[in-house]
Amino acid sequence: MYRIVKRKELNPTVTLLEVEAPMVAKKAKPGQFIILRVDEQGERIPLTIAGSDPARGTVTIIFQIVGGTTEKLNHIEEGGHLADFVGPLGRATEIEGLRKVAVVGGGVGSAIAFPVAKALHEAGAEVHTIVGFRTKDLVILEDEFRQNSSRFVLMSDDGSVGEKGLVTDALRSLIESGEQYDEIITIGPLIMMKFVSLLTKEYGIKTIASMNPVMIDGTGMCGGCRLTVGGKTKFACVDGPEFDAHEIDFDEAMERSAMYRTFEHHKHEESCNLYKQEVQN
Repeated sequence: MYRIVKRKELNPTVTLLEVEAPMVAKKAKPGQFIILRVDEQGERIPLTIAGSDPARGTVTIIFQIVGGTTEKLNHIEEGGHLADFVGPLGRATEIEGLRKVAVVGGGVGSAIAFPVAKALHEAGAEVHTIVGFRTKDLVILEDEFRQNSSRFVLMSDDGSVGEKGLVTDALRSLIESGEQYDEIITIGPLIMMKFVSLLTKEYGIKTIASMNPVMIDGTGMCGGCRLTVGGKTKFACVDGPEFDAHEIDFDEAMERSAMYRTFEHHKHEESCNLYKQEVQN
């Protein structure tokens, strides 16, 4: 059992949990992920590691409530326990040799972008961070990003915070102003990463995208997380989760992702109704 030592709501649909998992914390690196089960009857879901503290033996995860399992996860209070917490899995972000990088995050994907930006900053790289949200109420980790960025740009779809527009607007502006990046790392919704990739391809800038498709076993055996990268089948759990963004078939990835939305919505409603019944009883 893995004890939850901290719980914090970052916005109405996104929650941070700090989980006691000493062995995972000891080896975790930015870009990697864990797979957890809320209880012994629960499904396995992957969540990217948002931070770790080897001294305290804790791992931080940040998740958005989208389905039945994340709804259950959101109801566990501090002091509660998870049945399984396996990791670290996947390949860590490669930061060696990078001197100037733009990190582009969107929505809850910004939680994944943060540890990458922080690791680059601590390694001495010049980090320009661009993060985008639909509206002011959904912004997360703004202070943390500012502390670990040489330049920070906050965007919102409605203009309620930061600059109005898309992350691609800000990125294009920086590139056209003369900023030269060794690499651009993008993490967020598939559609956002697709257009970041199309933009950077125009300028011939190496770009890495972090993919988070459906996973089950996390070992490459089930094939659930398969992607097409450079015309070849890759598995995000063992070959990734980060890939050359210019080689990813984003349209295929979005089509496969959409296949599970109805099921996720149904399971979310099912979990919500269950908790409502428990409260009434």
